[in-house]
Amino acid sequence: MFIRRRRKRVSEINVVPYIDVMLVLLVIFMATAQVVTQGVTVDLPKAEAQTIETEQDTILIVSINGEGQYFLNIGDNADQAMSAQDVAALVRTRLEVSPQTPVVVNGDRSVSYEKVVDMMVLLQNSGAESVGLMTDPNQG
Repeated sequence: MFIRRRRKRVSEINVVPYIDVMLVLLVIFMATAQVVTQGVTVDLPKAEAQTIETEQDTILIVSINGEGQYFLNIGDNADQAMSAQDVAALVRTRLEVSPQTPVVVNGDRSVSYEKVVDMMVLLQNSGAESVGLMTDPNQG
């Protein structure tokens, strides 16, 4: 006398093939992400920038001349070169009094891009919410 036991049916989904497909897709995305994030050479369009609608004495203008010296348009010594840290300290002090003051960088065309970006980072760390770049509308 043999007693036959009934087996229960397994109603689970086998997810192993799905995990394999997911890992293959992950490897593909990781490999192509590096190619996508690399820079591409583009020819940017030329356009005129709009001017800031405010009084000239309320804008903080940080200038960088061709030799890489920094100047700030506030105070009695606006024509005197100063260090980047001194400019950042003066801007921080001014923005504590008036936090909505626009800040722009006026860089000479012969100055390296790195110097301009470094100054923009210093200004943002000093409390400037956004930093603009000054352009000359007469040059094309």
